[in-house]
Amino acid sequence: MSSLFAFPGQGAQRPGMLQGLRDVPLGRACLEEASDVLGEAVAQLDSPAALASTRAVQLCLLVAGVAAARGLLQRNPAPQFVAGLSIGAYPAAVIAGALDYADAVRLVALRGELMQRAYPTGHGMTALIGLDQTTVEALIASAAEPVFLANINAEQQFVIAGSDSAMAALAARAVAAGARVAKRLAMSVPSHCALLAQPAAELAQAFAGVTLRRPAMTFLSSSSARVLHDAEALGDDLAYNMCRRVDWAGTLRNAFERGARLLIELPPGAVLSGLARPVFNPGTVVACQDARPDTLDALLRREVETTR
Repeated sequence: MSSLFAFPGQGAQRPGMLQGLRDVPLGRACLEEASDVLGEAVAQLDSPAALASTRAVQLCLLVAGVAAARGLLQRNPAPQFVAGLSIGAYPAAVIAGALDYADAVRLVALRGELMQRAYPTGHGMTALIGLDQTTVEALIASAAEPVFLANINAEQQFVIAGSDSAMAALAARAVAAGARVAKRLAMSVPSHCALLAQPAAELAQAFAGVTLRRPAMTFLSSSSARVLHDAEALGDDLAYNMCRRVDWAGTLRNAFERGARLLIELPPGAVLSGLARPVFNPGTVVACQDARPDTLDALLRREVETTR
């Protein structure tokens, strides 16, 4: 048996999420390095006003995820698996040793800028809960305006992307078809669909000057739900995941089928933990925000001892 570090995507952010990092050496180092790379005070990007920016949100998620994971790795053996939902793939790649943190900071800043520039207003994402995939796809196929299936998060939990009007119309039809929830997410761009193909291509060009390495841990792509072994495939996945559908449900199943029995969700939030519990049964699922450091340490060491 083994463990999986899971890094959340956009929507998990919250004001003040970086402030506690100043109190621990590794967290402070992550903040300082990111600030040096960008020439700005990264610790100020987690204010309510700043988090209205896609760029700020994605940078905060990168810094928070890397800092928390490095703290765990300082005290414990490394996990066998890493995976990240959307932007979460970047801290996952850093922790897997495939991407330098400084390069990740530059790329994530550019990623956020490109996405926000492409769709500054009028678009986003909406969660649908309570319908099966066939029904959701049928609603999308018959929609009057273009709308896309962006995330497959669980058996009856999906996310659609598109314009505000297209999502509102489909959400109303979904509720009429039996959906329990149709909720607009805290996203200002229509991620994980063809609408972001051009920004993804621009980001891919920036990867040409970045050194990528073979992951030292098993890296699971949340787009393909498959293991990526080589640097070229990883670079393609990171650059284009903004315009590719997320299959988080498949990613979790793949990890479990490969022997993962402990999933630790890195900060912030606990959404990924909730999605994982039905899959990791039997197994253990915990979010860092809900657990004491010594509890996390004990769980990670237990997995290593069980594997031996």
